[in-house]
Amino acid sequence: MSDIAEIIGYYIAHPEELGRQVGFRDLTPLHGEWIREMINGEGDYTLQAHRGSYKSSCLAVAIAILMILQPKRNIIFLRKTDSDVAEMLGMVGKILRQQIMGDIVSRYWHKPLMLLGESASHLSTNLWQSPMGAPQLLGLGIRSSITGKHSYYVITDDICNKDDRESRAERERTKKQYDELQNIRNKGGRIINLGTPWHKDDVFTKMPNIHQYDCYQTGLITKEQLDQLRQSMAPSLFAANYELKHIASSELIFETPPRFTDDPMNLRDGVAHVDAAYGGSDYTAFTCGKLDRDNDILYLYGKLWHKAVDKVMDHIIEEAQRLMCEPIKCEKNGDKGFLIRELFERGAYASGYVESQNKFVKICTYLKKWWPRIVFLEGTDPEYIDQILDYTENAEHDDAPDSAACICRILERGYR
Repeated sequence: MSDIAEIIGYYIAHPEELGRQVGFRDLTPLHGEWIREMINGEGDYTLQAHRGSYKSSCLAVAIAILMILQPKRNIIFLRKTDSDVAEMLGMVGKILRQQIMGDIVSRYWHKPLMLLGESASHLSTNLWQSPMGAPQLLGLGIRSSITGKHSYYVITDDICNKDDRESRAERERTKKQYDELQNIRNKGGRIINLGTPWHKDDVFTKMPNIHQYDCYQTGLITKEQLDQLRQSMAPSLFAANYELKHIASSELIFETPPRFTDDPMNLRDGVAHVDAAYGGSDYTAFTCGKLDRDNDILYLYGKLWHKAVDKVMDHIIEEAQRLMCEPIKCEKNGDKGFLIRELFERGAYASGYVESQNKFVKICTYLKKWWPRIVFLEGTDPEYIDQILDYTENAEHDDAPDSAACICRILERGYR
């Protein structure tokens, strides 16, 4: 491509390619989507993505592109602390010093690219001309004074962190400062936010147009890496950092991360259970379990569907037969044996029981007791495990922990 318009058009369409050429080798087409939204989007934009998703790398590339293609529009960049700001400005400066950026500028603007007044808090190029003497890119800690400052682009990156998770006062300070950003944005300008949520009442409650990408959506972290991360931190911290979810850690019943096996034979000749939903907001939970008494390990496998049980009955039978876990135990208090009959008519072996135990007591008595000795089969739905890890006495959904607790009770009582 010899024409400069074609070259720029290509990099605007595929900014991840430019990112790779300036040193960010791990950027993917998904990152290209994020960068395009930052440089070409309209209105305010909030990107929530898990730790290790390269969102800050994408931002550095986006800022560098804006500085050479939109040099009449200044940028104010905010992070939690001044040292965090210096890291980002150093990254942007390094990108702008790359040969490819200089080549684009010399051919597009017919002048060499030069960095002027570079420091830990501000950065300008020779493309920028401000009658007020303000820098092209100004970096500030979130607690810095912003009175009198104005900018076309106002960008925040990780202004919410573990301090906001642990301190209500810190959350309120961050939210108050975020409100002030509305006063420094120029007419027609944009506020762009990047980060990871830490608390259900943090500053993200004030941010518009949120686009979320958890660790299961991006494909950037392998199963093995996720297992290692899950084992290395509390479930509430893993949920916040990688699943973009909030768990009230003070109310948690299950405080240690789950363990996994990839051998389905551990479930062979086990028993299955269905916690059935018949509409509304409930989930249908399905659990297979097998107790290894010699090693004192209880193996579980779980599926979760946000559907009524009649919509997933074939899936339930298929999974039970695949893992050789029968009968399928079903509570018959509410449906008078309807589910058992339906499963029988479809060729499954099912049996019923009458539930008389309080659900919270049952979960705390059986599932909590067995939790340190439970090993899940790979392929268990992440939502199934999350519902267990999220469980409190006042949890909105309890179908997965209820089904798992029933299996624990059945196996503990010596079912054959």
